[in-house]
Amino acid sequence: MKIKPLPPLNSLVAFEAASRHLSFTRAAEELSVTQGAVSRQIRLLESYLGVTLFVRDTRNLRMTDSAAHYYETVRNALQEISESTAGMLQRGNDEQVTVITSYAMATFWLLPRYQEFQAEHPDVDLRIVSVNSFGDITSFEYDLALFFRAAPPADRESVPLFGEKAFPVCSPAYLEKNPQLSKAENLSQATLLTLEENEDWVRWRYWFEQNDLVMSDSIRRITMNNYPLLIQSALNGQGLALGWERLVDDYLDSGLLVRPVSLELSTTSQFYLMQPKNKRPVKQGATLFSEWLMQTE
Repeated sequence: MKIKPLPPLNSLVAFEAASRHLSFTRAAEELSVTQGAVSRQIRLLESYLGVTLFVRDTRNLRMTDSAAHYYETVRNALQEISESTAGMLQRGNDEQVTVITSYAMATFWLLPRYQEFQAEHPDVDLRIVSVNSFGDITSFEYDLALFFRAAPPADRESVPLFGEKAFPVCSPAYLEKNPQLSKAENLSQATLLTLEENEDWVRWRYWFEQNDLVMSDSIRRITMNNYPLLIQSALNGQGLALGWERLVDDYLDSGLLVRPVSLELSTTSQFYLMQPKNKRPVKQGATLFSEWLMQTE
């Protein structure tokens, strides 16, 4: 059913503000328009209704009796629309949960498991934002963050999710071409796929030292600035990468990557679930996602 008669809606907003302030000037300031624009909207509404709404003199603005009665109806209607709109916006904000994480965590761990969460909580709108490093999160508004850290940051509420083990991985083709790499003492003969030192990831030199292996200063390297690119390079047979237990498990299970040696390094660093301190109230969707993460391997 068509709603009619219905006056121009902009004129109702101008009328409500002018009636409340009894001033076209203050109404214009509130609506961020000119006084002339408010005056035109009032004339348009008077023409539509066929009545005079305001009595104007040099000093004062007064509502007519017709305007006073109409104002109550218009004010209540606009108030109801405003409250309903605020509720819709709040529900939308509550439903959308922004999770910020590294490219590696998003690509290799979170996205492959996201369907499980979506199936359990179809009403939660999850927005995943990927960044290159932990330092980039200050540029975003977010509800939760997932990052690998040597220690939890003091300025955020943090819960450890799991630790990690690091070990060499490569493509089967690369190992076939370099069979000597099946012996740990020969790993320095490989081309090492190396991540730029901008995070708390374990470095090749540290991995060699902790496993009592010698790493030559003249070793061949290919350096990259993000972990997904590094793993793709390993998949392409371009060298040896440091794999992380939970991040490359699927590739190992499928045989796309292999471990040339059994040596590994358990780190003291961990993946942390973080949220901004004193961000209240916590969205229901964020709570559900946090609980799901704590139960997920």
